[in-house]
Amino acid sequence: MSFAGDVKSELCRAPLGRKCCIQAEAYGVLLYCNTFSPREIRVVTENEAFAQRLPVLFKKAFRLSFDHLPEGEGKKVFSITQPEKIEEIHHVFGADQGALALHVNFAVVEEACCRASFLRGAFLAGGSVTDPRKGYHLELATAHHSVSREVLALMREQELEPKAAQRKGNSVIYFKQSNRIEDFLTCVGAPLAAMEVMNAKLEKDLRGSVNRRVNCDAANLDKAVEAAMAQLDAIRRLEERGEMIALPDKLREAAALRLAHPEDTLSQLAERFDPPITKSALNHRLRKLVELGKEESIGNI
Repeated sequence: MSFAGDVKSELCRAPLGRKCCIQAEAYGVLLYCNTFSPREIRVVTENEAFAQRLPVLFKKAFRLSFDHLPEGEGKKVFSITQPEKIEEIHHVFGADQGALALHVNFAVVEEACCRASFLRGAFLAGGSVTDPRKGYHLELATAHHSVSREVLALMREQELEPKAAQRKGNSVIYFKQSNRIEDFLTCVGAPLAAMEVMNAKLEKDLRGSVNRRVNCDAANLDKAVEAAMAQLDAIRRLEERGEMIALPDKLREAAALRLAHPEDTLSQLAERFDPPITKSALNHRLRKLVELGKEESIGNI
């Protein structure tokens, strides 16, 4: 099962408690389902848990059953076409069947528990979410533009901060940030899914941190290797010109140790002195050797 399927299955484990919350969840389903019109109510889903919850939800919310139930595998279609049933459902939510556009009846979602139930129903019917290991995207899509605009305002009142877009005739409310997706999933009753998003984010951050550290270490190693090669070249040039004998004892000692241990880091090489010297002091001596190696002759040191 996909991550979105897992989320919907978790949401369907939420108990059907207070009548107001049951009706609010059903309201969310209706406003975000395939069809909610004066002639037909049609809910389409591929999620088995939602398919099992839906008839119970409508029975408890409206004391009504669906006229047509799904058969076989694949997409499951629930529909109501009897005019008296559709009229009763519209009446429960105070909807005007003759209106050109649907609107959210905010009296249905006045309480915090009802708002959470409403958004849960909306996600079950018209929502999707990407596997957080692949990316961060959660959305709710509906063909009812006024509804989407009003739900957007409702969610912002909840401090969920979604964004909005139009796509193929649908109005879409979406989240692209992992923390916002976590907040939404927690709000609608999917804390386990929210924790999975959080864990995926932490894993990505850790992997990114390790990669940056590895890249940084590799870059530093490259610089160290280049510096060591420059030092060795300078020392060999000084030897070829017979100028090593004229160097101060400290520089000759540094040159000898670098030749003997070409792969040592500065810290490792500094520890080989007797007594050991600081990394800064060694770096100064090696830079001096490189400078002298580039000159035509030592001159006055």
